[in-house]
Amino acid sequence: AKCVDITLSSCTDVAYTQTMYPNFLDQKSREVIEYSSEYILISVLHNLLQGECNPDLRLLGCSVLAPQCEKDKAIKPCRHVCENLKKNCLPAFDAIDMAWPYFLDCDRFFAGEEEGCFDPLAKLRGEVEIEEDLPSDLPATFIQFKHHSYSQMVSTLKKTASKCSHIATTYSIGRSFEGKDLFVIEFSTKPGHHELLKPEFKYIGNMHGNEVVGKELLIYLAQYLCSEYLLGNPRIQTLINNTRIHLLPSLNPDGYELAAEEGAGYNGWVVGRQTAQNLDLNRNFPDLTSEAYRRAGIRGARLDHIPIPQSYWWGKVAPETKAVMKWLRSIPFVLSASLHGGELVVTYPYDYSRHPMEEKMFSPTPDEKMFKLLAKAYAEAHPVISDRSEHRCGGNFVKSGGIINGAEWYSFTGGMADFNYLHTNCFEVTVEVGCEKFPLEEELFTIWHENRDALLNYMEMVHRGIKGIVSDKFGNPIKNARISVRGIQHDVTTAADGDYWRLLPPGTYIVSAQAAGYSRVMKRVTLPAKMKRAGRVDFVLRPVEAWPNKLLRRSMEDMYDPYDPLELFDPHAQHGQPEVRGGSPPGREKPWWWSYFSSLDLHKPLWLLKQ
Repeated sequence: AKCVDITLSSCTDVAYTQTMYPNFLDQKSREVIEYSSEYILISVLHNLLQGECNPDLRLLGCSVLAPQCEKDKAIKPCRHVCENLKKNCLPAFDAIDMAWPYFLDCDRFFAGEEEGCFDPLAKLRGEVEIEEDLPSDLPATFIQFKHHSYSQMVSTLKKTASKCSHIATTYSIGRSFEGKDLFVIEFSTKPGHHELLKPEFKYIGNMHGNEVVGKELLIYLAQYLCSEYLLGNPRIQTLINNTRIHLLPSLNPDGYELAAEEGAGYNGWVVGRQTAQNLDLNRNFPDLTSEAYRRAGIRGARLDHIPIPQSYWWGKVAPETKAVMKWLRSIPFVLSASLHGGELVVTYPYDYSRHPMEEKMFSPTPDEKMFKLLAKAYAEAHPVISDRSEHRCGGNFVKSGGIINGAEWYSFTGGMADFNYLHTNCFEVTVEVGCEKFPLEEELFTIWHENRDALLNYMEMVHRGIKGIVSDKFGNPIKNARISVRGIQHDVTTAADGDYWRLLPPGTYIVSAQAAGYSRVMKRVTLPAKMKRAGRVDFVLRPVEAWPNKLLRRSMEDMYDPYDPLELFDPHAQHGQPEVRGGSPPGREKPWWWSYFSSLDLHKPLWLLKQ
């Protein structure tokens, strides 16, 4: 037997190019495999499991049906990969009353690492593509200003985190529809952990796959933060020592791959914008803005921490969207920006018009003054956005200072910025970083220098306003206490350790803290115009026997729906929970999915039927 090229249509995207016949199931040719029940199963698993565990299961199946071949020798896939996938995906098989496939028997067809196995899922984690070797004597500040493929992005982030391991780490918030990890690089003095009173900040890039500048800027920013911290840059050291920073360069890696096929310099407005499911991620979040408008006229109603309506889950929700929502619940983010392309302007919520029929209508949040301050922080530090010339990219926004209320520019629903503000404590703006969505490589150096100080300036805004700890008289932290500011119909809540952050512009405020079972405490706070760091305002609450504020009690208890499907969603192992269809319907001997194998006469997969 000799190595031959892979020609199986369901296995053409594996991380290797050659296989061998017969395979591990003793199937002696491509034709035999294509008409087998095993091959039909891996071809339709995506539909059977409603997208769960795929493409992982398909690639795992391909590693058995079309094993990797090197030097005329077939190499077995790694057992630990099979075992991890089986652990995560077996519930999906149980849900459709299907047995685990015999050819994915982890002991029978897989090998240990000591036997020289290969990882069939390495491509999904960006570990396959080999980067060009760079000279070893490069300066610490060296950054390659180029377009990064998914694999190159992952490799660069991991190398950067390794270089600055005492202040950086990488992690994934979940998987894209096609199974790529949504990688984040984090900078903090205690990577991987929330620190008391240290605010959490995030940047998200490449939400639209064809808008690539934000992705590259965040890759460059990660390298810059690392090298400048090591070189002793006081501004960068102060920022990282006092902030936990999360950079997610690509939220839509599947769309990016499509856009990259068109190539740099192609200013496409369609190809790659959406996900592999053909979903626009910035229209895929719950519409909480309509609910906020409905509540605005109700006395005492809050315009914050609005729960996700059950009707939202009836539609198609991208795994990327679910991963972000899960991420937002796991970390108490304070400030954020999403980097887009196609214009040069900073927009801020609301993005959805308060009158649904008005496409361009000024629609401010209760925190209009703070949002304008945040947007200006980026715009005024950007040399082109702050340029007063109208004959340039972004020239239409010169009169408004390079910033605009999102709905006043154009109204849309389901946006990520509105969701951040109305469902969590996080304030988010949208930065359109340039008129070219996919610029030529030689333009990237200039684009980085135009945005570098603006990126840093905006991050530093996370330290504006007030912060503090809410505790009881014994010093125990109080979680989910509400911090209210008189005159602003939008509260923030305390994190698990009782700490909070409330972004506020300069001024004098009456701030109060309240929690279930405790009396309210009020304080008068003045923030001077020149104050560049958050003022410390702590609250000690005393317990009360009765709870007079029924509206407060209800709003706290209903902060998140106890039956919210998001709580069940595992962003890493699966793309969502399948509907439990139960066993075979009365009067039928075979389950519903048996019809997928109707073309097979003598070789129907009885091994998929549960005994």
